[in-house]
Amino acid sequence: MTTRISTPFGFASTADEVLAGVDLTGKRAVITGGAAGIGVETARSLAAAGAEVVLGVRRVAAGEQAAADIAASIGADRVSARELDLADQDSVRRFVAGWDQPLHILVNNAGIMALPELERTAEGWEMQFATNFMGHFALTVGLHDALAAAGGARVVSVSSSGNLFSPVIFDDLHFAFRPYDPLLAYGQSKSAEALLAVEATRRWSGEGIHANALNPGAIATGLQKHTGGLRTPKERQKTPQQGAATSVLLAASPLLDGVGGRYFEDCAEAAVVTERPADYTGVAAYAVDPGNAERLWNVASDLISHRVGTTGR
Repeated sequence: MTTRISTPFGFASTADEVLAGVDLTGKRAVITGGAAGIGVETARSLAAAGAEVVLGVRRVAAGEQAAADIAASIGADRVSARELDLADQDSVRRFVAGWDQPLHILVNNAGIMALPELERTAEGWEMQFATNFMGHFALTVGLHDALAAAGGARVVSVSSSGNLFSPVIFDDLHFAFRPYDPLLAYGQSKSAEALLAVEATRRWSGEGIHANALNPGAIATGLQKHTGGLRTPKERQKTPQQGAATSVLLAASPLLDGVGGRYFEDCAEAAVVTERPADYTGVAAYAVDPGNAERLWNVASDLISHRVGTTGR
């Protein structure tokens, strides 16, 4: 039984507070969905600490505007934007092919939530699973060599309390048999994101690559556009800077050197739960289970290999 990790930071801490005194000069970071919400605050704090940051975004113009805003706010031009549509495997491959430098930090931040109707990608994959997990899986595997070349790299999976809604249903990932449910689909994708961190660490920690997952908390962003807005009680809501705190903790804090395969919330390792708590805290046991993580990695590798004729590392 391993001891749960705690830090001096907590629910109300901001990303800037977490990185105070941390020097990321010479480090490179990629943040998906970095043009809005907690993504832009994650980018701002990493750049303010000295990192060169690339925003992987669907809308490049919005990404370039976000990069310019960050540059103005920190007084340094260290942020750029590149096209990346996680629902489009061709777009992911183009992004990977265009990356030719060591990569120290990969924050798999972008996501969609609770699409009201069942939507599928060109491959027939359910859209939330395809965007939130399959796109990030392909990106992470594709950037493996760049991460390994960094001589110590971190991968951050932005999951959610949504993991408590559903495990990964291996026999029906894409709702071919089950009636489509927006929150079950979202929950499955967020459990998958947590499992990505578990298996990436198992496979790659010997190469200096460690991955962890997190629940950023309740932050009012465009993510909730299909759910009628954020319904969390005011006292449990966070600002975007507070929401980015756990992301940057996992991405860059020396407090987590050598730590991987774990799930965090409020800047501390979360409790593993076997039933859904009333306050939606903790991580479901199935979302950090090593057997599930290995199985999902193999399934995802097969899905991609059938599409493009390659296999996952």
